[in-house]
Amino acid sequence: MIRRLLTTVAMLGALCAPALARDTITLGMVLEPPTLDPTAGAAAAIDEITYSNLFEGLTKFGPDGSIQPGLAERWDVTEGGRVYDFHLRAGVKFHDGADFAADDVVFSLDRARAEGSVNAQKALFEGIETVTAVSPTQVRVTLKAPDGAFPFKMAWGDAVIVDPASADGNATKPVGTGPFAFQDWRQGDRVTIAAFPGYWGAKPALAQATFRFIADPTAAFAAMMAEDVDAFPNYPAPETLDVLKADPRFKVIVGTTEGETMLSINNAKAPLDDVRVRKAIALALDRQEIIEGAMFGYGTPIGSHTPPHSPDYVDETAKSPHDPEQAKALLKEARVSDLRLRLALPPPPYARRGGEIVAAELRAVGIETEITNMEWAQWLETVFNGGDFDLTIISHVEPMDLDIYARPDYYIHYAKPDYVALMDKLKAAVDPAERSALVKQAQAALADDYVVAWLFQLAKTGVANASIEGLWENSPTPANDLTAVRWTE
Repeated sequence: MIRRLLTTVAMLGALCAPALARDTITLGMVLEPPTLDPTAGAAAAIDEITYSNLFEGLTKFGPDGSIQPGLAERWDVTEGGRVYDFHLRAGVKFHDGADFAADDVVFSLDRARAEGSVNAQKALFEGIETVTAVSPTQVRVTLKAPDGAFPFKMAWGDAVIVDPASADGNATKPVGTGPFAFQDWRQGDRVTIAAFPGYWGAKPALAQATFRFIADPTAAFAAMMAEDVDAFPNYPAPETLDVLKADPRFKVIVGTTEGETMLSINNAKAPLDDVRVRKAIALALDRQEIIEGAMFGYGTPIGSHTPPHSPDYVDETAKSPHDPEQAKALLKEARVSDLRLRLALPPPPYARRGGEIVAAELRAVGIETEITNMEWAQWLETVFNGGDFDLTIISHVEPMDLDIYARPDYYIHYAKPDYVALMDKLKAAVDPAERSALVKQAQAALADDYVVAWLFQLAKTGVANASIEGLWENSPTPANDLTAVRWTE
C-alpha cells in the first residue's frame, strides 16, 4: 500500500513539474554557403548564418531596416559628413578570447579596402581615406569626400569586424564577437552554432542553432511536415503554403525583402549593348505570369532597382509593360533576327522556375534561349565573377545598392558616365531630401535605359513552428538574426 502511494505521489510530482524550456532550434536553408567568411564572398547564404549571430559590425540593420548601433555604441559626424568618430563598446571579446579594441576596427577596414582585398563589396570602403585608433575605444574614419550613407554601409555583412589573429581562417572556422560562436560545419548537410558565454550584450534565449541545407522544395516541405526542422525562414515551396497554413503546428510568415529579382543582361555584348534590344527583352516579359508561375503569386512587380517599401521608391513598371508586338518591332528596327542567347540559371526556385517561363516568353517574340542550370559556386565563378553570360535570373538582396550599376567591373557591365556621375552626387549628398531626389533620379535613369529587365520584388515567405517567436518577418538584409528568437513553450 505504502509503495503504491509513493509511486502515485512520484507520478503526480512529475506531472506537476515545470516543463524544461526548449533552447535549441533547427532552421532550413535552401543554399549552403561556399564559405563562412562574410568579408570574402558574395553569397547571401553566408550572411543568413553569420549576420548578427557570429559577426558584428560597427552598425547593424534592425528588423525594420533601420541603422542601429553595433560594436559602436554611438558615432559623431563632423566636417559635413567627411569625418566619423565611432565610440566603441567596452568589454567586448572575440570568440577566441581576444579583447576587441579600436585596432581591430582599423585592421578590418584597412583589410577590406586593401589592393588585394577579396571583399565582394569592396566599393563600400573605397571612400575611406584613413582609419585611425584615437584610443582603445574610439576609431576615426576620415573619408575622401562627404558620405551621408557611411553608417549604412558599415551595417552590411561585408563590413563586420574580424579578429586579426583568426581572420585568415574565417572561411571554415569563423571567429567573431556575436552572441553565438561557431561549433561545426558538416559540408553538404549543416552548420551548428552555440551561445557564446562571453558575449558583451544580452544573452540569447537559444543555447544552440543548427542550419540545415535543403535545396529541393519537395524535401523542404517534407522536412517541415515531419518537424525535422523547426523553421524555414526563406521557404522554397510556396505551392505548399496553403497546406502549412491549415496545420495548427505551424505559422506562415509573409514579409518583404530587399531582393530585386531581375533578368540581368550583359550590357557589354552585342546586340545586348543596343537599348532597343534590351527594351524588346523587357517588353516580352509578363511579370505577373512569372510571379504566378514561379512564386505562386508571392511577389510584387517592379520596374526599377528599389524595393516598393522604400520611401524613395518610384513605380517605373509602366515603362516596360508586357507588349510582345512592340518587342518584335524593336528587334526588327535594330535589325536583329534569329537571336539566340545563353540563359544561366542559379539554383533558387525563383530562378529555375522563372527561367522556364522567361524562355517561353522570349521565344514568343523570336528570341531563343539556351538554358544552363548552374550550381551556386559555378554561377558565382562564371557569371558573377567572370561575366561570361548573356542573360541570368538573380535576386539582388543587398540594400540600397544602386551604385552597382556604376561599377565598371560589375558583371552587368553598364557603368555609363552619366550614371557614374549621378552616383558620385548621391555619394556626396548628406541632406536627406537631396539624397531622396537623387535616388528617384537613378531609378528613372536605369528604367529609361533598360539596363536589366526587372521582374518582381522577392517576397519573404517563411514557415515556423507556431511556438517560435522572434524571427524576422521582413528581410532588410540577408540574415537569420537569432538574438531575439525563443520558444514560447
